[in-house]
Amino acid sequence: MRRRDLFALGTLAVAATAAGSASAGGPTSSSGTVAPSLNIAGVGVPIIAGGRIRNYVFVTLRLTLGSGQTPEMMRAKEPYYRDALVRQAHRTPFVLADDWTRVDSEAISAWLMRAAPAISGAGSIASAEVALQTPRRRTGVRST
Repeated sequence: MRRRDLFALGTLAVAATAAGSASAGGPTSSSGTVAPSLNIAGVGVPIIAGGRIRNYVFVTLRLTLGSGQTPEMMRAKEPYYRDALVRQAHRTPFVLADDWTRVDSEAISAWLMRAAPAISGAGSIASAEVALQTPRRRTGVRST
């Protein structure tokens, strides 16, 4: 097989994979269409235990937008979500009891749903989830 045929084959495979993941990803609405979402990447959430910062976990959030919201409209509110999350994490840390390398994703999701009406209006967010967690320090499992 010639080199240019290999490159063309690789390009077609990448394009087919991207098209498949775009059509399969994301929650669907009642009409069967994919609900729009907004990803907020790289938010540094502190892990505070015993009054000291033990670690930072960088999280990527996926906000599924409510009806009538577009990602372009919500991108203007992204700094407000970042700021509110970091402030809340310093007040009440989202820490797991035995692991300093992960955050409590259910607590973050629940807090984001409660804070969303104050930040961007009622009904602007249908759901929130922590899509990815990357700790600054890979160790830190606390043994008691």
